[in-house]
Amino acid sequence: MIIEEFFGKLYDLGLLKLYEKILLNEIDWSEDKLPKHVGVIMDGNRRLAQKLNQPPFKGHELGAKKVREFIRWCVDSNIRIITLYSFSIENFRRPPGEVNKLMDLFEKEFKKIADDEEIHKKKIRIRCIGRRKLLPKRVLKAVEYAEEKTKEYNDYYVNVALAYGGQQEIVDAVKKICKKVKEGELNIEDITEETIHEHLYTCDLPNPDLIIRTSGEERISNFLIWQSSYAELYFCETYWPQFRKIDFLRAIRDYQRRKRRFGV
Repeated sequence: MIIEEFFGKLYDLGLLKLYEKILLNEIDWSEDKLPKHVGVIMDGNRRLAQKLNQPPFKGHELGAKKVREFIRWCVDSNIRIITLYSFSIENFRRPPGEVNKLMDLFEKEFKKIADDEEIHKKKIRIRCIGRRKLLPKRVLKAVEYAEEKTKEYNDYYVNVALAYGGQQEIVDAVKKICKKVKEGELNIEDITEETIHEHLYTCDLPNPDLIIRTSGEERISNFLIWQSSYAELYFCETYWPQFRKIDFLRAIRDYQRRKRRFGV
């Protein structure tokens, strides 16, 4: 990639840190100017592994390390809510060996993050969203361990989308609403957009302001499709494991340069 090679040369020249400082100065760090909720489609793990002549799992391991770094950037920037697209329902169609290794990785990472001193120091709540019943028991146990250990925190939220699909989330919400109608708890005439929102996995959180997708692909891929109606979308060519702080800062800068109209 031409852009990657260019910034690689800048780094070799010791100028990347200078560029980072320039970006830091260009961003308005006022709380009301920053996105409150950032979603990330973490794409490109396998392609990076292929580029490095490594098996796909190596890319996923590198991607997991980047997650912890990204969380730190957001917390340091006072971005309070992060939703990470980690494993879609469609991803279960991948080769069984790759899926099993990914499940092993999820189990390990949830246990690790649950015991991370920084998570507790910053009071970060960890949650998993998606069709959890599709996850292996060992992964679900690790998820519940992390959720239990952080359930009292509300300074920051990290939602990990596992066995997740945006369309499936809406289907699940509609089923809950239909059940209430059937049982007489809700009238059909009273169903509104807010009713749908109240039955989503993210019902207690504001919708994302900014969604970042890495690897150069430019689509949502069934991620937060209800919640992202008015989200700003930012696409970058960098593979997720190579996502740098300057990429993060450029996304924030780009977000601030846009005029959000919400249809008005």
